[in-house]
Amino acid sequence: MIDRRRLLLTAAAGAGLAAAGQAIAAPAQAGAGAQLRAVMDKIVAETLMTSPELLTQLGFDRGPNAPMKARLDDRSQAKVLADRETFRGHMSELKAVDRAGLNAEEAVWYDSLEYFGDTAVSGYDFPYGGGGFGPSPYTVSQLTGAYQSVPDFLDSVHSIDTAEDAEAYLSRVSAFATALDQETERMGLDFAAGAVPPDFVIAKTLAQMQTLMANGATGTTLVQSVVRRTGEKSIPGEWGSRAEAIVNDAVFPALSRQAEALRAVQAGATHDAGVWRLPNGEAFYRYGIQSYTTTNLSGDEIHEIGMEQLAELSARADVLLRAQGLTQGSVGQRIAALGDDPQYLYPNTDEAKEQLLRDLNTQTEEVRRRMPQYFGRLPQSGCEIRRVPVAIEAGAPGGYYNAPSLDRSRPGAYYINLRDTAEWPKFQLPTLTYHEAVPGHHHQIALAQERTNVPLLMKVLGFSAYSEGWALYAEQLADEIGMYENDPIGQIGYLQSLMFRATRLVVDSGMHAKRWSREQAIRFMVDALGDAESAVTTEIERYCVWPGQACSYKLGHTKWVELRANAQAALGDRFDIRAFHDAGMNTGGVPLTVLERVMTEWTAAQAA
Repeated sequence: MIDRRRLLLTAAAGAGLAAAGQAIAAPAQAGAGAQLRAVMDKIVAETLMTSPELLTQLGFDRGPNAPMKARLDDRSQAKVLADRETFRGHMSELKAVDRAGLNAEEAVWYDSLEYFGDTAVSGYDFPYGGGGFGPSPYTVSQLTGAYQSVPDFLDSVHSIDTAEDAEAYLSRVSAFATALDQETERMGLDFAAGAVPPDFVIAKTLAQMQTLMANGATGTTLVQSVVRRTGEKSIPGEWGSRAEAIVNDAVFPALSRQAEALRAVQAGATHDAGVWRLPNGEAFYRYGIQSYTTTNLSGDEIHEIGMEQLAELSARADVLLRAQGLTQGSVGQRIAALGDDPQYLYPNTDEAKEQLLRDLNTQTEEVRRRMPQYFGRLPQSGCEIRRVPVAIEAGAPGGYYNAPSLDRSRPGAYYINLRDTAEWPKFQLPTLTYHEAVPGHHHQIALAQERTNVPLLMKVLGFSAYSEGWALYAEQLADEIGMYENDPIGQIGYLQSLMFRATRLVVDSGMHAKRWSREQAIRFMVDALGDAESAVTTEIERYCVWPGQACSYKLGHTKWVELRANAQAALGDRFDIRAFHDAGMNTGGVPLTVLERVMTEWTAAQAA
């Protein structure tokens, strides 16, 4: 058995947890529960805590772990293969645990980890896209790869408070060149296995790489970030010139090599969008669905669900639009007309974008004040609202969330893409805020991280269908608690958001299961929603890279709504929405199958 004390003595990563004031696990127990905790501790020590970037993300890169702050993750194929074997060993040890000997909470941990592990290991069968647990067939794309993630990581996650932190930053900038070359090698393995991205993905990826180099080293986030932050902390040193030299001498050449490798396959790349065209591509899509949605639904079943839900939501939006005197054209056309109305648009200027961010913060504070009526437990970590970095906004999603550090030294952050304010009419913004911040992602993820007496692994393990489904449910909850009171246009924006997620079911399955073209998917989404074609194009191209991920939102939302309806029907006047929400949040991120079992048992216990 590996208990907490032994782990702290034998693993540098574990020692870092102690320095950060964290416990890997609760005190040792006897029997199957202790065996399960030992397996989970081992996964943390041998997998999670050997990742320098994750240590920084969690706030554990101080004290004995300080040397890790000067490194980036090893992205080599050798490391990928070694990690696979390590993880297979962990899963064998997990399956040796007697599940029947676990208590109810431990059974949730076991089932969640087993699902995660079995699904991840099934992905090892594919000879491409093997760099992580989230299925993507392409090591490098407009959304995947160190070239677009590392500069943002160094700017927004790597803290600089001392000269040592700045030196570690420069070491990581040097390591960035190695990371790029490692991924270029792995990208070549993808190509050899038949996984060349579509031509439009390659074009956008190359455009983003060009943007990174367009203004020279001094214009990069890599250089500007260290100059700005050492200046703010009055840390003396030639940080800017040193960073500039590293970028010019190492990073730009490595990035150029990666871009050249992409250009070498660009002329022969297909325009087909779906993964069906890849070797064993239909199986890869099933793997993506299973991983992201934690269901065994087929592409055809998902397509049908999407069409049915889109029709129902469009009918609801039609009623609200007619009440506003908007009767001509399809629902999508009428929503598009609203989106073109100048009264609902921010000017596309830097000043207006700053005002937009201030308005979003105001909305967040208003909904936060209402949360004690609907939750017994509230998160302690704060959430900042930030703009997506300009260097990556062309290919980045419209909005996304980064979790706070576990030691609360860094708050959560919700990013909004402001490349063009016309993509964000004012009536859509409240719903985005409720989804990404409160009561959506930040609320749920911060609560998961702040649970006590829970193994660290269960604080960082997550499933897209649970979290994205919750965030979509949070949009619905915001409507139910009156956030759109006297704001019918805002409520139309909320319904459009639900329609957007239902449409995702249609277009994701359309491209990957029914062999739709990129253009067919774009046209369907524009017609259904009335969104700007530029925004829709970014979304569609995202689904090409992450097959199945777009389906997790609405399928997860449907399950949350179903579980609440079941509890209300069973409990009647005794139904307590605060208790329901707390029970759902206390599981942490779990597969939908596990969530359904837990909430069904909770409902039965309340009824008894």
